[in-house]
Amino acid sequence: MNVKHKYTLVNGLNIFYREAGSRDNPTILLLHGFPSSSHMYRNLIVRLADRYHVIAPDYPGFGNSDQPSMTDFNYTFNGITDLINTFVVQLNLVKYSIYVHDYGAPVGYRLAVMHPERIQAIISQNGNAYEVGLEAAWAPIQAFWKNPDDVTIRQGVIDLLSIEVTKHQYVSGTRDPEAISPDNWKNDQIHLDREGNHEIQLALYYDYQNNLKQYPTWHEYFRKHQPPVLVAWGRNDIFFGVKGALAYTNDIQDVEVHLLNTGHFPLEEDLEVSVNLILNFLDTRLAAQRNL
Repeated sequence: MNVKHKYTLVNGLNIFYREAGSRDNPTILLLHGFPSSSHMYRNLIVRLADRYHVIAPDYPGFGNSDQPSMTDFNYTFNGITDLINTFVVQLNLVKYSIYVHDYGAPVGYRLAVMHPERIQAIISQNGNAYEVGLEAAWAPIQAFWKNPDDVTIRQGVIDLLSIEVTKHQYVSGTRDPEAISPDNWKNDQIHLDREGNHEIQLALYYDYQNNLKQYPTWHEYFRKHQPPVLVAWGRNDIFFGVKGALAYTNDIQDVEVHLLNTGHFPLEEDLEVSVNLILNFLDTRLAAQRNL
């Protein structure tokens, strides 16, 4: 199945996205995490496209999408969500499932709250929605929330954007680090090292605290609308821990939780497991919805 690499103009910005599969099939919207882009889904898209229509955009400032200046775009999770919502409307995606990873969770769950009628199912792969899921690795960013003007704290957060830390996000917690291609972190780092990108990432780090304030709203959405949810979580993630995966069972009745023995990017080491879980989950849940 061929993957198409496309651009579309959204609110004056060139937004890059990958697309595969027939539009006659149910749609899956893949929302990427940090520090990656739709590149993280390059292998998954091919495996899903025989049965599903798959769309994976890059956010502004990430991947192959435009990187407008801080004055020309609202680099907050609200700002990204508003743009992705317009993207969804322009592509005429009326109903879809969302796959959320890392930053994709605050984008996807905002979309779900805005338009619950669109959401058919949710796949969370290390996409956090509960405070208990935040691990100790968040400490530098949490300190930044409290003291954004402290020079030492700010530099500590900037240091998180180095190639060493980017690599660490891919290999930490994996069973076989040598099986993880360096193309991943080198590709991400090219974009992180673009002029002006550090300030964008700092703005999103700072804004992440507002996601925590949204957690009760997301939990209420879960309880009220009860979307079927698949949680396929890399249990050795240094940022989002197992407690965050298990917490979905507090609010969702139809939820599967699978803890995979890998790190922050499960698709790199457990692609086959993830594909099987996703296909089995969506095939059964969407078939049940069609029969209602």
